[in-house]
Amino acid sequence: MYKHNKSMVSNAKALRKNMTKEERHLWYDFLRDYPVRFTRQKVIGPYIVDFYCPKANLVIELDGSQHYEDETIRKDAERTAFLEQFHLTVLRIPNNEIHSNFQGVCQHIDWLVQQSLSQLR
Repeated sequence: MYKHNKSMVSNAKALRKNMTKEERHLWYDFLRDYPVRFTRQKVIGPYIVDFYCPKANLVIELDGSQHYEDETIRKDAERTAFLEQFHLTVLRIPNNEIHSNFQGVCQHIDWLVQQSLSQLR
């Protein structure tokens, strides 16, 4: 499995305290009370992912406008490839989807979790 990078724990704690409004919305209005446990700002190797569900092998990343610049697209692809090495599914959600289609986002996350859990049975 991936190595936990202890040097990034303090950064992860700071990110938990300073979540974006989209992260707060998804966390407090859906993931925090979701029946399958999610964690936020989880250190996985050299990265800190926004949300992580170990039981479903799911990583959720919320992407602001900076994620659509060429350099960031390349870095995000590297990050996704790293995470997928560990059989993790990476779901990238644009911030504007949190604002315009929150219910649909939640339904999609639920569907992915249920699909993953059904494959474990």
